[in-house]
Amino acid sequence: MNPIIQILKENNIAQDQISELFEALTSNPLMAMAKVQELGIPADRLQAVMAMIMTNPQIIKDAVAELGLDMEKVEEAKAKLADQQ
Repeated sequence: MNPIIQILKENNIAQDQISELFEALTSNPLMAMAKVQELGIPADRLQAVMAMIMTNPQIIKDAVAELGLDMEKVEEAKAKLADQQ
């Protein structure tokens, strides 16, 4: 299991919320950050997730694949982020 999904599940985040979070991440990364905060994950666990993402961006792609979401949207989100920087 993807470590991000595992942490979310360990914090009692429902599968539908996990899918919603990754759908938001693939379509609008800024909205996804707001959704993460709404989940009520303890700060130390949230930091662990963010550290994983920053050191291994592939982990998001793996989670999206594991959840069966659209990889094309992930690529679009990456392009949006690159344009904003």
